Amino acid sequence: MKVPTTARTDHASGTECNSPEFLFPDLISRPVVVQMDGHRVSTDAGCLLVGQLDRSFGITKRLVQCFKDRRNQDFIEHDLLTLIRQRVYGLVAGYEDLNDHDFLRVDPILAAACGQDDVFGEQRRREEDRGKGLAGKSTFNRVELGAGLHEDDRYKRVQADLEQIEDFFIEEFVRSVKKGSARVILDIDTSCAPVYGEQEQRFFHGYYDQYCLLPLFMFCGSFPVVARLRSAESEQLDDTIRVVEKVVKRLRQKRPGIKILLRGDSGFCRVELMRWCEGHDVGYVLGLPGNAVLKRICRGVMRSAKSLMEYNRPKGSTAERLFKEFQYRAKTWKSDPKRRVVCKAECTLEGENPRFVITNLSAEEFPMQELYEQTYCARGNMENRIKEQFLDLKAGRISTHYVRSNQLRMAFSTVAYLLMHHLRSRALRGTEMETATCGTIRQKLLKVGAVVKLSCRRMLVSTSAAYPFQELWKLAASRILKFGFG
Repeated sequence: MKVPTTARTDHASGTECNSPEFLFPDLISRPVVVQMDGHRVSTDAGCLLVGQLDRSFGITKRLVQCFKDRRNQDFIEHDLLTLIRQRVYGLVAGYEDLNDHDFLRVDPILAAACGQDDVFGEQRRREEDRGKGLAGKSTFNRVELGAGLHEDDRYKRVQADLEQIEDFFIEEFVRSVKKGSARVILDIDTSCAPVYGEQEQRFFHGYYDQYCLLPLFMFCGSFPVVARLRSAESEQLDDTIRVVEKVVKRLRQKRPGIKILLRGDSGFCRVELMRWCEGHDVGYVLGLPGNAVLKRICRGVMRSAKSLMEYNRPKGSTAERLFKEFQYRAKTWKSDPKRRVVCKAECTLEGENPRFVITNLSAEEFPMQELYEQTYCARGNMENRIKEQFLDLKAGRISTHYVRSNQLRMAFSTVAYLLMHHLRSRALRGTEMETATCGTIRQKLLKVGAVVKLSCRRMLVSTSAAYPFQELWKLAASRILKFGFG
């Protein structure tokens, strides 16, 4: 039921406006009246944490140097740094589409986090933009479509240098490696980024049974190093070696003498990559696809595992595993020396489950069982990080036609993940959220409702006194403000 409107005074503007009232008479013993005349409310108060964290690390401030802004600065209302922050913080808060920014642009907390002083948009030049403190979808569309173009393009005035952005992530990683670190472990893997249109470089991949792109990811622990969008038409071996070489070279320039270990599944078990690692003193542990020769070599240890399984089954055993190592050279490796292979001979209730890894690490430093169970299997953590980027931060949002603009979208997603990584590993260190996913952190610490009031002296953000994670929020905020991390 709608009742007549009532007049009220808007204290922010000093003007009088009408607000309709909605009456719900049948809910409780007294009438429930709804008036849409309250103060500005935001559901993303946690973006203030992200904005302050970003200022402490200077991440977006360094990222903006990878862009060229050829717009006439006298006619713009949003500088490039503010635009990049709005796009990245929007991804952190869970808004992956450009269309989302048409209603996000009125959020005063997001505007404050991005560094926009006019958070309510009261001083915008055009009347239709009044009340909208941030940029809309069309502006971001022009930014993304300008990625990778030459300077002489007359329509795309903001242009991203994708090679510089790739170098930016590598520099951020190298910056994070502590002095005195003895070894770093680099994990590489690919993932499926489905496409649903006629995008550039799309290809039907038989394993995934769909049209897709296959981006290359590299992580060091939970730290993102590379996120590179590539076609699924081939394995892109030369590009993989190029990326690994770039990371290794920059690491050794910054941290001379550091040992580097490369880990990957059987998709990266290529003799060219192993030769490169051996020629540049880089350790590797790679999955080795099984074949008849390898299975024949391990036939004896597999029989032993099967006998052990049958012996222990009455005692409740469901799986037994034994290990064997040997020197192996495939026919296609020609004159290469034999390489060390470790076999995991596992027998379960479902049957035999042999697995192989190949490495140039010494048996004295890495015994075979430790090499497989602790060194190689630990790469599974990287797969969880890739899932976070795809599920929580929408790295696979491949919805523009051009590869270059889709690559920029993936870069924005990776920057969003980088901010969440710092929030998790620094501000939330030692708490129950230290190992939480990006989605859990967003739900509990970023999606916080708050009332926003603006005066000439300050901007007041009031959250609910019943907010259940307020102590954790206060701890994260105090750490960000106190240490600065920079």
